[in-house]
Amino acid sequence: MGEIKWTEKASSNLQSIFDYISRDSRLYAARYLKTLIIATKRLETMPRSGRIVPEFENPELREVIYGNYRIVYRVIGSNEDIEILAVVHGARDMRAVIREEWEL
Repeated sequence: MGEIKWTEKASSNLQSIFDYISRDSRLYAARYLKTLIIATKRLETMPRSGRIVPEFENPELREVIYGNYRIVYRVIGSNEDIEILAVVHGARDMRAVIREEWEL
């Protein structure tokens, strides 16, 4: 069973989501992030259950959809640890996000 690890970029994405939602309600923002994080827990036992990110057709990059967000991750090591790379709003252009923000 793999362990879920959040990159600094993904953690920063979560903070941005929290900040945005908390403009209306800190309580709702906290609840939303909690359920978003819980949505990744299934990856511990089924690490390849997310779909391949269609923009890249790279079997190493996978994603889980939660609400309006795409949780992008990769499976690493023989233990099949999960590295959460980013949490991106579905309306954003994933290719532009990669160019601007990621260092893969």
